[in-house]
Amino acid sequence: MNEGFAAGAPQVGNVPEYTVSEISGAIRRTLEGTFGRVRVRGEITEFKRYPSGHIYFSLKDEHGKISGVVWRGSVSRLGLVPENGLEIIATGKISAYGERSSYQLVVERMEYAGEGALLARIERLRLKLAEEGLFDAARKRSLPLLPQVIGVVTSAQGAVLHDICTTLARRFPRRVVVWPVAVQGEGAAEQVCAAINGFSRLEAGGRVPRPEVLIVARGGGSLEDLMAFNDEGVVRAAAGCSIPLISAVGHETDTTLIDFASDRRAPTPTAAAEMAVPVRTEVLADLEHRGARALGALSRQLQTGRLRLDRAAAALPDLPSLLQTARMQLDDRGRRLEVALPGFVQKQRANLVAVERHMPSVETLLAGRRTRVALLSNGLQNGLRHSLQVREARLGRLRISPAPLAALVRERTARLVGMAGQLEAVSPRAVLARGYALVTAQGQPVTSAKALKVGEAVQLTFGDGTQDAVIGTTGAPAQAQGLLDF
Repeated sequence: MNEGFAAGAPQVGNVPEYTVSEISGAIRRTLEGTFGRVRVRGEITEFKRYPSGHIYFSLKDEHGKISGVVWRGSVSRLGLVPENGLEIIATGKISAYGERSSYQLVVERMEYAGEGALLARIERLRLKLAEEGLFDAARKRSLPLLPQVIGVVTSAQGAVLHDICTTLARRFPRRVVVWPVAVQGEGAAEQVCAAINGFSRLEAGGRVPRPEVLIVARGGGSLEDLMAFNDEGVVRAAAGCSIPLISAVGHETDTTLIDFASDRRAPTPTAAAEMAVPVRTEVLADLEHRGARALGALSRQLQTGRLRLDRAAAALPDLPSLLQTARMQLDDRGRRLEVALPGFVQKQRANLVAVERHMPSVETLLAGRRTRVALLSNGLQNGLRHSLQVREARLGRLRISPAPLAALVRERTARLVGMAGQLEAVSPRAVLARGYALVTAQGQPVTSAKALKVGEAVQLTFGDGTQDAVIGTTGAPAQAQGLLDF
């Protein structure tokens, strides 16, 4: 262990002296030589992916923690996608980092720490997605009977694609559009998710034909190999796909979360192809069978209709005999009418002659009417004459002598003269005649001196006439006789 130390280093007593790099190198050699390749079980924490492609993290358990690193060249061969909180078994080598005097685990491969922990993680995700309704039966769509284009998401190198294409060619050849993806390892889940979403976004009539049904498939493998199809992103992409989707992951006994989100689950990729298209010969045989049944049903309907028509024709009377009988009846009634009509006319004429004999003449009827009218006229004239006499007599009785009316007129005149005298006594003109004057401004009587302004034009009304005036100032000459200037 001491062979790599400096031989010429001075010594003090029996305690050897070393440099820092010597100690670091010795520790590194000791760690690498003692442990070699190891498998370490723990929970990933402090996970970080650097732009260089390297991955740094720590593995911990209830009693300790060790640093770990995955170099860029080993990331694609890890076997799973590392993340915080994931319990794994890491395979690699113990190495020391001399510049920091620390040691770390250089990881070459990762695997889940037992199927129990992995299945528990899958179950938690399943319950979460089920609560969101991604697995509801109401979301499931029926597959088209005979799709024109079938999309396939799988590995381009495996036997799965060959099995699907062979089965389709055998049953009913259809156009197949393949989106190759990695089905396990680093980035597999992202590729599968991108393929499903890419197919879903295709538009009908575009450069790339839009599939009418989609198959997501891979062959069998361990639980770790199928983890890409238990990824949350893949499951959500399958649930949100606008194309009916068939999942065919693993063997018949394998179940992944994409099986719950897909519209149909196939036990194998071959079975998925069988679900996608029917057998051509069976379809032709079914069409022939259906055609034969349709022809048979049509023949039976025609036969039944013919029998009904025959029964209806048999129940109808003999039309020629009916016409002959009707013709004979018409001839008989015509002959009877020819015989009876002249006699009927003669009888009606005789009745008219008899009635005419008993009717009075027109002159007799008119003479009687004239006599009645004359009588009524005389009676009306006598009635009017009597009525006029009665009314004249009544008017003669109602005539009044003029003396009372004259007395009534004189009384009413005297009363009006008295009332006129009273009104004249209180009239403003009588007041003006006693020496008073009425002052108006702009046609309105002035009741207050404060309402007038100097220089304002007013009108003075006296008992015998009206004069205009102007309001003056208090300092006017004495001959002005007050505030008014005429």
